[in-house]
Amino acid sequence: MFDLLSIVLKYVFVFIIYLFIFTIIRMIYLDIRSVDYGNLESGAYLKLLNRIDSLPYNLSDSYPVEGELTLGRQKDNIIQIKDPYISKKHFRIIKDENEFFLEDLGSSNGTYLNGERVLDVVRIGKGDMIKVGELEFIFIDGA
Repeated sequence: MFDLLSIVLKYVFVFIIYLFIFTIIRMIYLDIRSVDYGNLESGAYLKLLNRIDSLPYNLSDSYPVEGELTLGRQKDNIIQIKDPYISKKHFRIIKDENEFFLEDLGSSNGTYLNGERVLDVVRIGKGDMIKVGELEFIFIDGA
């Protein structure tokens, strides 16, 4: 009796492990499939690194940088985020002579570029990490 029960439990356990592995592979596939590869070569943009579904407010996966991009809580910002750690006018990215510059607009909690607080206007390039509040962006320049 115990031998039969042992064999049944062994197969149930193996089935659960295979089901778990299948679920992980499916989640990875769905995550990879959701990436938008259409705008990777089309110019500069900010790519959100946080998981969108874990945020309590609506955000897009990426934001194109055309001329000037502003981020803050106010409605006149290009990226409007209702986060208590983000100022009304937090930062802006401007393009000047085919180079991009990041400027903190006097935010309370600061803007961080590659882990260092931005105190002045700084030049940014491909792969730079920008952190504001709990959000992290990567700057992509496809040009």
